[in-house]
Amino acid sequence: MKTISLNIKTSGFTLIELMVVVAIIGILAAVIYPSYQEYVHRANRAEAKSILLEMAQLLERNYTEANRYDQTSSGGDFTLPVTQSPRSGTAKYTIQFAAGTLTRNAYTLEAVPAGNMAGDACGTLALTQTGAKSVSGSKSVDECW
Repeated sequence: MKTISLNIKTSGFTLIELMVVVAIIGILAAVIYPSYQEYVHRANRAEAKSILLEMAQLLERNYTEANRYDQTSSGGDFTLPVTQSPRSGTAKYTIQFAAGTLTRNAYTLEAVPAGNMAGDACGTLALTQTGAKSVSGSKSVDECW
């Protein structure tokens, strides 16, 4: 009777090695994801701020022509042409006048967080006719503006 000898070389990973790799990936994801979310929020805030500044420039041009913020030179009520940020798609901020602030000589524009920005630490971004900037959240104006 002949004896057959099999030389089987096994290659691959053990279950422990795979679990270590999965654990490392999990730790990296836990560290990286919050940082990524902050960058996304910062980008959304930047777009909302640029729209606020654009609307403020539009109001100043209107004031130059009509000598007031609340009406156009033709006598109609002034309305904002852009009411959300981003301009198209899902709103992340609602652009509006703060309640009762659009008058002949004054205004306060607001970017109110909406959708996935609703929990943003900066809260509502505001800009007045004097250029004063404010936030309603827990972060400072310097951090948000």
